[in-house]
Amino acid sequence: MDGTAAYASNLPSRTEEIAAALAASLTPGDVVTVSGELGTGKTTFVRGASRALGVEGAVTSPTFTIGHRYRGRDVDVSHLDLYRFRGLSAAEWGDLEPYFDDAIVFVEWPEAGAGVLPPARFAVRIEHRGGDARIVSIRDADPRVRHGD
Repeated sequence: MDGTAAYASNLPSRTEEIAAALAASLTPGDVVTVSGELGTGKTTFVRGASRALGVEGAVTSPTFTIGHRYRGRDVDVSHLDLYRFRGLSAAEWGDLEPYFDDAIVFVEWPEAGAGVLPPARFAVRIEHRGGDARIVSIRDADPRVRHGD
């Protein structure tokens, strides 16, 4: 996936399908940022990607715990939610850093980690379009070309 692609979704299952398609191109060490207003479906997106990566248990928002780490089929999946942060201090980064070890990482509300988080492989933005309609935009944020590596 090169550049930016936009997908329409009006069902949680469609948002999960879009995420599952993206997950097929992820490898350990990849970071995916997931942005959008409250209630747009960020956790739904992460759940769809996690399922595609082999996570079988519940995938829930880590808003109050900051992060969850799940065992996938071939790789661990970390899910961080930085909603409660205004920015990340060195100490807070130290608490989050283990989530990035040998895992594919999804970060909701990544704006709070700007300048501290590792570079994103993909940047996802989910926007309300009225009612249940959403637009899911996925930007290939990694300057490296991975096709044919």
